[in-house]
Amino acid sequence: MADDLLTARADAYDAHSIEVLEGLEPVRKRPGMYIGGTDERALHHLVAEVLDNSMDEAVAGHANRIEVELHDDYAVTIRDNGRGIPIDPHPKFPDKSALEVILCTLHAGGKFSGKAYETSGGLHGVGASVVNALSDSMVVEVARGKELYEQRFSRGIPLGPVKKIGPAPNRRGTTVTFHADEEIFGHHRFKPARLMKMVRSKAYLFSGVEIRWKTAIDDGETPTEATFHFPGGLADYLNEQMNGSTTYADRPFAGKVSFQEKFREPGSVEWAINWTPSRDGFLQSYCNTVPTPEGGTHEAGFWAAILKGIRAYGELVNNKKAAQITRDDLMGGACALVSCFIRDPAFVGQTKDRLSTEAAAKMTEGAVRDHFDNWLAADTKSAGAILDFLVLRAEERLRRRQEKETARKSATKKLRLPGKLVDCSATSREGTELFIVEGDSAGGSAKMARDRRTQALLPLRGKILNVLGAASSKLGSNQEISDLTQALGCGLGTRFNIDDLRYDKVIIMTDADVDGAHIASLLMTFFFTQMRPLIDKGHLYLACPPLYRLTQGAKRIYVADDAEKERMMEKGLGGPKGKSGGKIDVQRFKGLGEMDAKDLKDTTMNPATRKLIRVSIHDEVPGETGDLVERLMGKKPELRFQYISENARFVEELDV
Repeated sequence: MADDLLTARADAYDAHSIEVLEGLEPVRKRPGMYIGGTDERALHHLVAEVLDNSMDEAVAGHANRIEVELHDDYAVTIRDNGRGIPIDPHPKFPDKSALEVILCTLHAGGKFSGKAYETSGGLHGVGASVVNALSDSMVVEVARGKELYEQRFSRGIPLGPVKKIGPAPNRRGTTVTFHADEEIFGHHRFKPARLMKMVRSKAYLFSGVEIRWKTAIDDGETPTEATFHFPGGLADYLNEQMNGSTTYADRPFAGKVSFQEKFREPGSVEWAINWTPSRDGFLQSYCNTVPTPEGGTHEAGFWAAILKGIRAYGELVNNKKAAQITRDDLMGGACALVSCFIRDPAFVGQTKDRLSTEAAAKMTEGAVRDHFDNWLAADTKSAGAILDFLVLRAEERLRRRQEKETARKSATKKLRLPGKLVDCSATSREGTELFIVEGDSAGGSAKMARDRRTQALLPLRGKILNVLGAASSKLGSNQEISDLTQALGCGLGTRFNIDDLRYDKVIIMTDADVDGAHIASLLMTFFFTQMRPLIDKGHLYLACPPLYRLTQGAKRIYVADDAEKERMMEKGLGGPKGKSGGKIDVQRFKGLGEMDAKDLKDTTMNPATRKLIRVSIHDEVPGETGDLVERLMGKKPELRFQYISENARFVEELDV
């Protein structure tokens, strides 16, 4: 009977099962693939996509003014005085204008060949069409050849052809007005403060453009009108960001260099950097005016130039300790901005969070290095102050590392509590991992599955304290938190020091069920509120244990979720030929303790075969993540209820 059922399911999978999405349907079906989701961040990314197109016109020298307006119905208008999108018939689609092809076709645009734009932020030909697909209304006006044209769209579908509106003798460029579709974005609305911050940063990135801001939404803090034009570019931006902080250099190291002279390539790099003892450092990077919050090759090239330059200067002034300076020492107190313009940049993902173009590293390093050497030589007072500061940071880092390695053996004995920490044998932090597991049964399996040299275990009993809003006295007296803090060795809250962290990776390994997810969320809340730098520096991870074990004859596999289980049940464990292997036995794990050590190692703990999820924080607006954590994990149930009510309709499948 089971074999017949499997065969029937397989037979139902034929050509009729293959769904073909046409036009812009894929965008509406899976918006996350194109703009990263349907949340507030994704909503504001729509404005960035349209604004980037206008910025490309400005950078290419065809526009010098852009206007951005937020209307009272939360529609957005972006207007530039560039060349205007072509409205003549497209050669491949004679019955359609180029405007309609651009706005209704994925991967259609003028930025693939490099003929229309030497450098651009819009690269994949999907930006404008994605915005069109996710808007319930879009109106595009084009002023070309002293005539004004218009075309209207709704949810990616043209409501008619391009129409000539009339003469426009004193106007040129493109105007896009769109209203985000509530079917996609729900209750989310554009925030004036967030939009104005985006607009202002774009003006800093290209000194040749003036951007005018206007909003009909009064949030009590954002100006209703403003004009942004910064002839000093990133140097102006850095001075504003530093906000009067004490610095080691009287003036920042800032400049702009074309790649054409040295590398015979179109494009340029602009930068501004200074060091300060009065605040944490930061680096904001951009490529073709697009923010790259996860960095990339241009950042790597920039830091390589600064590091080599400061070491060379140390050698020049006979300071041998300069050779000990590392990139981490440089970044500690450095406030820096880097913006490059290159042809055909490659990004990781459509939202362009990380630049991956290899040539950008070499060109950025080569362009910045010579200028940094000259700057250090010309301002020896600032150069000496920066060098002394960085040498002190390097010495402090080396001292802490030495203390940590010396103290590790004795610390191991102190922490080996009954039923608690099972430490690894490595004497340095590099390559070590601490697995935080649920209960002693999971700890028993994990103890046999671990690599004793590099992998340590800390079993926790039950759900730890929700630290959000808990009194400091409660934190200090809670046994689970005390054990965890002692095992990590880096302190809590204001006493936290990342240099004292005893493990390279901290891995939360809970059961693949609702209770396990709850424990993981409590642990992540603990790390976010008490050890935030541990997350920022990339040390916190989630393990991905399987939920089911499927057995068919001698074949055994583990699957992560219900969807994968159903796929395997349909096709059999050996693929299409595996259907004849007999009945498939399904075991759902109540906990990791039910897995034998070999399988736990292969599926969840062995670095060569496991899958880990790195926990990271992306705050486009300062405090955004903290606000969300407070709503979901704080003491006020009404905030939690409000969030669930607002987002319940986005839940496609609920496992209870």
